[in-house]
Amino acid sequence: MEKLFYKDQYIKNFTANILEIKEIDKKFHIYLDKTAFFPGGGGQFCDLGEIDGNKVFNVYEEDGKIYHVLDIKPKDSLVKCSIDWDRREDGMHQHFAQHVLSGCFYTKYKANTTGIHIGKDFSTVDIKGYLEEDQIRNIEIYANEVIRQNIPLTILTPSKEELDNIYLRRDLPNTDEEIRIVKIGDLDINACCGVHPKSTGELRLIKIKRWEKNRQSTRIEFLSGKRAIDDVLRRDIYLTKACKYLKSKEEDLLKAINNLEEKIDKVIKDRKKLENIVSKYEEKELIESGKLINDIIVISKIYENEDIRYISKLVNKITEEHKNIVLLIGNDSKEKVNLVFASSKDLKDLNMNSLIKKVLPVVNGKGGGSSNLAQGAGSNNENLDEAIKLAIKIIKN
Repeated sequence: MEKLFYKDQYIKNFTANILEIKEIDKKFHIYLDKTAFFPGGGGQFCDLGEIDGNKVFNVYEEDGKIYHVLDIKPKDSLVKCSIDWDRREDGMHQHFAQHVLSGCFYTKYKANTTGIHIGKDFSTVDIKGYLEEDQIRNIEIYANEVIRQNIPLTILTPSKEELDNIYLRRDLPNTDEEIRIVKIGDLDINACCGVHPKSTGELRLIKIKRWEKNRQSTRIEFLSGKRAIDDVLRRDIYLTKACKYLKSKEEDLLKAINNLEEKIDKVIKDRKKLENIVSKYEEKELIESGKLINDIIVISKIYENEDIRYISKLVNKITEEHKNIVLLIGNDSKEKVNLVFASSKDLKDLNMNSLIKKVLPVVNGKGGGSSNLAQGAGSNNENLDEAIKLAIKIIKN
């Protein structure tokens, strides 16, 4: 089989003869006399596209033959084929960017590559050892300088004798097949079976997104080519919106965010102070509104759009008094009902967990707790008065 993708990696359309068709699980595996469909390898994913107008779902190599998997059997032996170029170009860019990054890390820090993954949304390269942020940022700058220099790619197919005289960054694969050597100027030279652009300039941009420790290596997540360009453009939109919202220049954005955080912290502190003041009056008012039932003060109230944390705080304060039962319900703006039932610790004959579980079905809720404190949440905010009445009725009985 003639591998057109090694002769010209930019072929998008070609015509070929079918030499063999295998039917496996109602799929047709087509073997052609020549193909521009790359079957995948070197971490790079396979090509997809069309043959005879039918979609190619997979391409793989087996026993030296490249098979193309279709749902429909071609009618003619001579077929027109087309490559999904966006997928091919993206695969070449991510794969080749990994070569560039690996070469940069090795050139700068003598740190070799321990693993790679070319993914649908992002790709990763694992670099031996633990790298600091300034080292990684320096490599990003270096890699993009390599792109700017537009270094040509050289493909070598040396004999076994010639291979012995070539220094490679990584060990050679154990194979009897012809080994392809990828050389990027003086930056990197390594064995690879993938498909690559003609020069580093075609990558346009390499953007390192994040990194983390992974076993004995540092895993670098990156984008290249159109992926990187699209990411930068998307982030610029959000950056522009953030600057407009904070009325700040890009270089002053972090300062503006810090100022905003300081203002928010002050507002939160001021609110807590006001809450403490208000809660004291609220606590007094609730206790005075309580009804005496069987020698127990029962306090109940329904709150509109009130924070459950504030309600819980009130409950804790009120139940510090003797012979108190507090039944508070908060109906928040998200149509969620929060119930807090509590009793002072000297009331041991009344179980709040049992009480709230009898009331929760009224509001389509679930919850539970201890004998002195129970909480629940429901979705029916139309029966809140009935819930309170039922709780008081149970207490009376």
